[in-house]
Amino acid sequence: MNATLSLLGRIGLSLLFIISGWGKISGYAGTQQYMEAMGVPGALLPLVILLELGGGLAIAAGLFSRWVALALAGFSVVTALVFHANFGDTMQAINFWKNIGMAGGFLLLAAQGAGAFSIDALIGRRKVQAS
Repeated sequence: MNATLSLLGRIGLSLLFIISGWGKISGYAGTQQYMEAMGVPGALLPLVILLELGGGLAIAAGLFSRWVALALAGFSVVTALVFHANFGDTMQAINFWKNIGMAGGFLLLAAQGAGAFSIDALIGRRKVQAS
């Protein structure tokens, strides 16, 4: 049951990032303008897309899960502080706490690992067999 729940949890955490990264590709110019309006250099957008889309796919597959989870936890906190810290706006406050909650989930993933149904586990089994 743990392996299945770990897989479902990874998919749940990753979907938001995969969808968001893809959305940034399709709405590149608008996203870049929004970033710049918030004081973030638009030139960072390719890195953001790589982290969101690539990181989301890596988490879903269970590849380099601990490191990617740490990166996405940090990203979630930074984006909460930069883009969603307007607590006078109820939606921004909700997004702020959503990001903090996601960071917590990613920290748990970093601490516990991806589980048995992951590429990380497959790599680990192959290393043990090769020893």
